[in-house]
Amino acid sequence: MSATEDLDKEPSDSVNESDQVTGDELGNDERFAGYRKAAIKVRTFPQTPGVYLMKDDVGRVIYIGKAIQLRSRASSYFLKAAREDARTANWVHEIHDIDYLECDSEVDALLTEARLIKDIQPRHNKDLKDGKSFPYIMISRREDYPRVEVTRDPAGKDARLYGPFTSPGKLQGALSLLQRIFKFRNCTLDIDASDEKWKWYRPCLLASIGQCSAPCNLQITPEDYQDDIHSLRMVLDGKKSKLLKEIDAEMQQASADLNFEKAAKCRDEINMLEALNKRGSLKNDDQPEVFYTDPAKGIAGLRKVLGLDFEPRKIEGVDIAHLGGMETVASLVQFIDGLPFKPGYRRFKIKDVKGVDDFRSIYEVVARRFKRLDQHHDLFPDILLIDGGKGQLSSALAAFRDINVDPPLLLSLAKKDELIYRPGETEPLRLSRNSHALKLLQYIRDESHRFAQHYHHILRSKKVLGDT
Repeated sequence: MSATEDLDKEPSDSVNESDQVTGDELGNDERFAGYRKAAIKVRTFPQTPGVYLMKDDVGRVIYIGKAIQLRSRASSYFLKAAREDARTANWVHEIHDIDYLECDSEVDALLTEARLIKDIQPRHNKDLKDGKSFPYIMISRREDYPRVEVTRDPAGKDARLYGPFTSPGKLQGALSLLQRIFKFRNCTLDIDASDEKWKWYRPCLLASIGQCSAPCNLQITPEDYQDDIHSLRMVLDGKKSKLLKEIDAEMQQASADLNFEKAAKCRDEINMLEALNKRGSLKNDDQPEVFYTDPAKGIAGLRKVLGLDFEPRKIEGVDIAHLGGMETVASLVQFIDGLPFKPGYRRFKIKDVKGVDDFRSIYEVVARRFKRLDQHHDLFPDILLIDGGKGQLSSALAAFRDINVDPPLLLSLAKKDELIYRPGETEPLRLSRNSHALKLLQYIRDESHRFAQHYHHILRSKKVLGDT
């Protein structure tokens, strides 16, 4: 693990300034003279998102990091713990100065950090690697509709690269936010804009949830799509302010030309880019930094072991949480292409079940969820995964039967022996513990359990606080 990656996983956003270095603590040790001055300087930093740059005694940048709150995050390097931690102890004494760059949001800080590390290549951002490469954003070049993807094995010849990024999870979250604005594709299809057959291609679920402009169905021209990619590249290049001015001018011209559809699109892009600044944090969109398995291998494995004639790109997981029959709640998590899609997460407070009854609770949440989806003609998941065994699976089936809705592919995963139960099959499916398919299902099951427990604790806390 690199020093950068690990420290940014657990930022010290609540550093007590009284714990910082004041000078007396280090005595007259000349090695720390510059370090003491930097420790005093960092107290003047703002509590805003940004990037901090640490310098040595001759002004060379030796380390770059990002922060949601600059003063709190940068201050953590001037605590006793940083001088004793094996990841930082051998180089923090080199710090003689520290500067910062303010950013509009956490997303901007993430992108700025990557650009600066690539340009400056500070030596302590490159040391202590654990052997794996950091991820890049890669935009293909020689395609009618360029793909945008995250890769650890970049092919620079026919692609434009951005990075490396030190926080894989936050990178996935930032890219998800940017995809909502610019609606670029991240699939592997080879789309030929001149081939009429694509007009009959069925767009994937990302188009149905407004995350992609569906070039696979030729719903957008190559020219308009390239404009969106150009705008994305401006954000990645740190030219968001210039982009906002360009879009505003384009909106005014479209309005003057009575092209109200284009003007509305420009308006929406401006609003989303400005909202990106206001939201500041990635907490609702960042992804776990360590995945159970390779997402693509997990999906391919599920297709094989379940004998499917399609790739299960959208999977939802359901779990129940309660304590002694009180405050029973349910969670629904959504995974797209093997990764959590947090905007699709849902919480349910169980209304019609008294006491501890997981079977009735599963019945209620499945009935409520899919009755609503059916009424609104929304897209069903490819797989619905229930946490539990035969009983929980039967309850979910009963819910679909009673609301008169055809279910998606239903599975349940029993935790004790990790057995997979399927409707109509008398024997459960037992997969190798090293199976990518099983690891993906475990990931979804465990994430639904975590999300249910989190909601349950929120409700309990509210009740306790309300009684005091």
